[in-house]
Amino acid sequence: MALKKVKGSIDRIFDKNLQDLVRGIRNHKDDEAHFISTCIDEIKQELKQENVQGKANATKKLIYLQMLGYDISWAAFNVIEVMSSAKFTHKRIGYMVASQSFHSDTDVLMLATNLIKKDLTSQNVFDVGVALAGLSCFITPDLARDLSNDLMSLMSSTKPYIRKRAVLISYKIFLNYPEALRPAFPRLREKLEDPDPGVQSAAVNVICELARKNPKNYLSLAPVFFKLMTSSTTTNNWVLIKVIKLFGALTPLEPRLGKKLIEPLTNLIHNTSAMSLLYECINTVIQGMQDHSASIQGFPTVMKLCVQKLRILIEDSDQNLKYLGLLALSRILKSHPKAVQAHKDLILQCLDDKDESIRLRALDLLFGMVSKKNLMEIIQKLLIHVQKAETIQYRDELISKIIEICSRNNFYFITNFEWYLTVLVELTRVDGVSRHGSLVSSQILDVAIRVKTIRPFAANKVAVILQNSHALSIQLRRNGMIEVLYAAAYICGEFGQNIDNLEAVLFSMLDPHVLHHPTHIQHIFIQNMVKLFAVLLSQVEEDGGCDAALQLTKTVQDKLVIFVNSSNLEVQERASCASALLKQLEKLLLKSTPVAVQFAALFKGELNPVAPKAQKRVPLPEGLDLDVWINDPPSSASESDEEEVGRGGSENSTAFYPTTKKESRPELSPEEMKKRKAARKAEQASNPNYLTAANKKGDDLESEYQKPDAEVDELSSVDSVPLRVPGLSTSDQYIKLEQQRRRAAKSSMEKQQQKKSGGKSGKKGKKSKLAAAAEHQAMLKKEEELFSVHKVEIMDYEMPEGALKSDSDDESKSDIYKALDIDLEPPPQVQLPTKKSSKKKSNKQQNELTPDSIEKQGKNKKKSSSKKSGLKKSKKSKDTSAVAAAAAVIEEEMNGDQHHEDVPEIKFEESISNMSINELADDTTTPTRVVEGEKKEKKSKKSKSKKGDKKEKKSKKKSKRAEKITTMEEEEEEEEEVAVVVKHNYQVLVEDKQIRVQFETRASSNEGKLISLYCIFTNLTDQIISDISFNLTDTLNTKLVRTGSSSSDTGCRLPFSLYPYTSNESSFLLTASSVVMPQRLRGHVTTDHQLDFKLYLPCSSYLISTSCSSDAFAKLLASDQLTDKSSARLISPNLQFTDVLQLISKLNFTVVEQIGENASLFSRSIQGHHLCLLIKKVTNGISVEGKGDNQSILSNVIDEIKLLVPSQ
Repeated sequence: MALKKVKGSIDRIFDKNLQDLVRGIRNHKDDEAHFISTCIDEIKQELKQENVQGKANATKKLIYLQMLGYDISWAAFNVIEVMSSAKFTHKRIGYMVASQSFHSDTDVLMLATNLIKKDLTSQNVFDVGVALAGLSCFITPDLARDLSNDLMSLMSSTKPYIRKRAVLISYKIFLNYPEALRPAFPRLREKLEDPDPGVQSAAVNVICELARKNPKNYLSLAPVFFKLMTSSTTTNNWVLIKVIKLFGALTPLEPRLGKKLIEPLTNLIHNTSAMSLLYECINTVIQGMQDHSASIQGFPTVMKLCVQKLRILIEDSDQNLKYLGLLALSRILKSHPKAVQAHKDLILQCLDDKDESIRLRALDLLFGMVSKKNLMEIIQKLLIHVQKAETIQYRDELISKIIEICSRNNFYFITNFEWYLTVLVELTRVDGVSRHGSLVSSQILDVAIRVKTIRPFAANKVAVILQNSHALSIQLRRNGMIEVLYAAAYICGEFGQNIDNLEAVLFSMLDPHVLHHPTHIQHIFIQNMVKLFAVLLSQVEEDGGCDAALQLTKTVQDKLVIFVNSSNLEVQERASCASALLKQLEKLLLKSTPVAVQFAALFKGELNPVAPKAQKRVPLPEGLDLDVWINDPPSSASESDEEEVGRGGSENSTAFYPTTKKESRPELSPEEMKKRKAARKAEQASNPNYLTAANKKGDDLESEYQKPDAEVDELSSVDSVPLRVPGLSTSDQYIKLEQQRRRAAKSSMEKQQQKKSGGKSGKKGKKSKLAAAAEHQAMLKKEEELFSVHKVEIMDYEMPEGALKSDSDDESKSDIYKALDIDLEPPPQVQLPTKKSSKKKSNKQQNELTPDSIEKQGKNKKKSSSKKSGLKKSKKSKDTSAVAAAAAVIEEEMNGDQHHEDVPEIKFEESISNMSINELADDTTTPTRVVEGEKKEKKSKKSKSKKGDKKEKKSKKKSKRAEKITTMEEEEEEEEEVAVVVKHNYQVLVEDKQIRVQFETRASSNEGKLISLYCIFTNLTDQIISDISFNLTDTLNTKLVRTGSSSSDTGCRLPFSLYPYTSNESSFLLTASSVVMPQRLRGHVTTDHQLDFKLYLPCSSYLISTSCSSDAFAKLLASDQLTDKSSARLISPNLQFTDVLQLISKLNFTVVEQIGENASLFSRSIQGHHLCLLIKKVTNGISVEGKGDNQSILSNVIDEIKLLVPSQ
């Protein structure tokens, strides 16, 4: 034994340590791989030693080699051996190597479970700490499941260091094993009030990370976090930042939380010097309270304070703070634009910043700050920045932002379209490359088509570009704006009658330099040249007669020859068609026949824009299968004959088509191709009989074919010299004209105001001042809404009849946080009362309830609280229960300083069981009033020496409380009755002599793209039916969710047997990719035989009965979301309005409001489509008008209503 120890110590002396390994690698740069392979062999020998010190030394060297990219997975077992060492220095090395090299697929991790358990229960604090630190890096679902109990017990350790580590690793446990969250949550909640600040900070971090994805489950913790935020002992800014972030996620779920937070957040914004904390406070105010700003007192003042503080961030020299300030301002801009517009000068300064990301953020802010007053000023400054832009990306962003600002809301902010067209033309002459040539081109087209009064100006403006295209094309090609010629040619062709110099424009479009343009621009040139020729022919024929028209026709036909010889087939075809048409005109003109009127009739009418992808949106007609052969497919025999003929295999084929075998030539390499090409060129150069290509003129040029686009010489070498083109004005002159127009409009408004106020100059006081202020505001509004010079025609894209609106294929990605969406409240025990007993109970309580029996009722309430709470919780969803919990607890604990002397502690279960959710939303202090009445009544029994008048007052208060309690009890009993009554609408799916199957579909808001299919199976025989299976044939849109061993062939096997004359229910889940069209499915039910059926799922089966308030309904109708409309009229004089309303409600619609014989209804699909209906009683029937955000589902639902409601 002694000899082994001596030998081990001698071996350790000669072993290389980590420093030697690093030094050796640096000294062997030439043969590093060979040296490392030698070192790995030495390490393998060291790992075979029995000495733990040597193994620890070897693993240290291994982890260094892994950092260099070498695989060390072969040494995983040796690492576990080092981890199991009793010595802490060795154990630390083992866990460190494991945390760097182990992963979820490491096989030996299953051997480490007991080892880690042993270290977690060790008495040594450092062993526990190193085990927790290493486990967090290589934890797997199996390890999380096996070690969760041990880790949760460490949260109750007496040592703060272990508690803090255990709390931090619990987050990794929950991610890998979500089932551990519910039992561990009470302990995690306790750590929020831990005396140690480190443990408290760790708990805050873990809960904030959990609540970041699923905030609704943590609403009940709002009072604890509120205490942390307002406590004077919390000095850690990072803890405050986490808490405030959490409140930013909770406040949208509970509006009343914003009322409590506004004061402490305002104090922090005023007093804190930490910029990070200041930003989080402002971000929480913006993100969480904007939706409920109307219920928060002084919210506009707080927003102004936030904007002032954000200005400090933007003016800071730190670029990160400046970026965050601009980002927060962009969020405030949506709700409080005037507060942000006051800092327009600061945002314009940010456009000159060196950092491009800050400039882009400033651009986003300018987009929301634009008005009719400042549009020209802002665009003019952006044009200056376009000229000075250094990078292509920033220049393109500026150009796109200019167009986006001006075209916003159908050009709402533009008052002079001549100015806007001039701006677009200026963008085409920008120095520097841009990728937005097609965007500028489409915008010029859009303005010319939508604004009819601007067409003469637009036609002459772009006509100047076409006339000078020979000079401008070089610059347009260089800066990427060549696409503007496309728009110019189209506008001149469509509105050629408005062009002044028509002949010059026509011949410029036929100039030979057009051959250098891209081929798609040549297409549009030829097409619109014919339209211009038709207009010019009418003018020439009217002025000079047929001879002048004949001369013009010959001239145009001569110029078309170069396009007829184009190498591009599309250009060649269009030019050939135009040439053939001109030849026919020439024949008629030779006979002195006027042709201008007939020729111009070919181009009458306007071409409206067609929606993109219109063809794809056309629904397939029912019964049409595009995959089926139109004619019978060829037989296999004929195919084989054709193949033989093609190969020359038949005997007769050799008589007419003698086959000659071509010798296969070997493919040449690129080097050989270059050599042969060089030799050929040298031979051509030395050959005196070979004619080289020369510049041709006149007729020779016309006979030459145009080069393809790929062979056109690049023009990038041409120096960028801005051209002065006559006729192209700048946009600066329009700013001066606009200013003069505004001054004139303002002076006329002031004169009108003076005339109105001239006769009313005797009355002064408060009313006159208020009236003057109101008139001043009205005057300012009129100044903002300036009269537009041109009117914009809002034109819809043309769509085929019955086209569908395209739906985005948003597939939900796998998210590990979805598994943590767990309701953390304990599961309730539900006991549903019958309808009769609830009525008796309510009547009994009404009869016995008197002011003297309040105390007894309070005791009875406590006894029955568990039953009622179970009923209430069963009726509520997860979100609502969480909101109610937070409301009760927040009102109890945050407002405790106002009535803590009189109100005893109220538990969450009692407060919720005594109130409904609607009562909570209306009056949050009702439960406290009930208990307050109980306590005051007890005090009144003790204090018998008070005066009579006080007793009378108390009795009056008691009677009021009794009335409140009676109303609460009545509402609760009514809710209980509603909970029992469930309406079902089962329909027969399939039936024979043995079994009947009825079905009903139900949609839920929590299921996304899933709907539930509930089926009732009834045994109609006196025999037991077993082995029942249900199956649906999957389609591209709808599929049956199968679990376990079920397959698409066998279907879902039912987990029960049907006894004679009994029924049983089973539910199935169906996935639907799209819900805008009804679905037809085929399926079968199999027992000892197979029953086939057809399942029809209308669009209403995907709808959810969603309650909606009248204000929210009106707000939704006024928004831009509901763009599609559909209507129907149900003609029948015997129709009753209430009957129709009940029938439509069966399609999962909820009545929002009913006034007389008018009603509004609302519903929502499982994929978020909104449907709004207006039902009105009209003469001889009922009118149904619908609005929605998807035309297809709306039309299908209206069709269902037509079929559902009987009409004559």
